[in-house]
Amino acid sequence: MKSGIYIVATPIGNLNDISLRAKEVLNAADVIACEDTRVTKKLFSLLGLNLKKTFIAFHDHNEDEKAQVLINYVNQGQVVAQVSDAGSPLISDPGFHLIKQCRRQGVDVYAIPGACALICALQLSGLPTNSFMFAGFIPNKDKARNDLFNELKDIETTLVFYETANRLTKTLRVMSDIFGNREVAVAREITKLYEECRNGTAQELMAHFEANEPRGEIVLMVAPPDESSKTPIDVEGLLRLELQKQSLKGAVKALVDEYGLNKNDVYDLALKIKNEQLS
Repeated sequence: MKSGIYIVATPIGNLNDISLRAKEVLNAADVIACEDTRVTKKLFSLLGLNLKKTFIAFHDHNEDEKAQVLINYVNQGQVVAQVSDAGSPLISDPGFHLIKQCRRQGVDVYAIPGACALICALQLSGLPTNSFMFAGFIPNKDKARNDLFNELKDIETTLVFYETANRLTKTLRVMSDIFGNREVAVAREITKLYEECRNGTAQELMAHFEANEPRGEIVLMVAPPDESSKTPIDVEGLLRLELQKQSLKGAVKALVDEYGLNKNDVYDLALKIKNEQLS
């Protein structure tokens, strides 16, 4: 096997989801970079893989420090496999800085595909999958959570988040306020015995999970806005604010770029406001 960094997806619940190629790479690797060495060694034991190799803890708090260490192993001709505790590395998991350094230094990188919670959840959800945005883990702080949802609420695509079970009902309550009656899907325990994907409004799902305590890893999805749920844009009000700060041309450009509005319509309205102010 060629030396390099191998990004290896591992099961997210069902051990049978490990691919033959992933097992081959993990068995042959000289070095295993993993979030928690105990979790990964247990996985190796369950899969009957060779444990006689170097296991290195590689997580959010030491990624910058360990990236060059792993690259040095590759430069010495060794095979390095990077895994997460479960699922596909780099998807809201460590690895970005390592791969960025590999690209800069000309180190070979190989992707070994497999289970990924966000893709499985989308497949289960029944929500549009032709276009989606993955926004990672939802912030724990109230203001940050609200700001994120308000920032994303008018984007015309399915939104996908990761959330913890103990925060789910609180998050659904905020979603109800911001996303209204848009369809929401909650997928949990994917590939496991009690796999579930439940759809409804945020209010309906909140009521369900208040009565039925959720467990396991959560993928939370929100359908794109329809025409009736979009927040109307107060073009005139926004224009008046912009005209207080910059020229007519600059104000028009700012709104057209920000909201994708018709330039001629915005320009005509800006002229009207300017004329009113001059009269």
